Amino acid sequence: MERVIPYEDKIESEEELRSIIGYPSELVKRKVITHLDDHCKDFISHSPFLVISTSDDAGYCDVSPRGDMPGFVVVLDEKHLVIPERPGNKRSDTLRNILSNSKAGLLFLIPGLGETLRVNGKASLVKDEQLLDRMAVKGKKPLLGICIEVEECFIHCAKAIIRSGLWKPESWSDKALLPNASKILADHVKLPGATAESIESSLEEDYKTELY
Repeated sequence: MERVIPYEDKIESEEELRSIIGYPSELVKRKVITHLDDHCKDFISHSPFLVISTSDDAGYCDVSPRGDMPGFVVVLDEKHLVIPERPGNKRSDTLRNILSNSKAGLLFLIPGLGETLRVNGKASLVKDEQLLDRMAVKGKKPLLGICIEVEECFIHCAKAIIRSGLWKPESWSDKALLPNASKILADHVKLPGATAESIESSLEEDYKTELY
């Protein structure tokens, strides 16, 4: 099938890009630091949720959520942090990417706060038992840890959060009108006997018993 691109006028160079969006201010250029200072450590200690971005050695990208109680990410020192790897669906996109390409980007969020914290660096998979013990919840250790050797960290402004109304319940849609994950999965997998009802029941059971 012939590839059809539904647009024509593309930006092809940074020069053209800069002519449209301009250049960052001196404050923005200087805000990047190369280590976790006390401010970054404090931000991470209050964050219950992050997304991690990785890609494989061919450049195929993935973004995956990680979440737990605030403080679930362990800061080892000013250059290293560890994210616990809890039970999941075993696709392991993030983990497999890290094995072929160590570059990773993190975005930390704190509910109610508009600003986010971005951390970029080199990722590795660790299985140090003493470290995993530190991240145990309800007596259950994570399967392994994702260690990030920090190369860049900086605060990202709140404009996207403000525009989206992310933390404003009054802007949220009626839950009955939201996409239904069970129905989506049933339509996508097309497996015999995999109905929306059976998938929803399985998900609910999984959420009850397999969080840790």
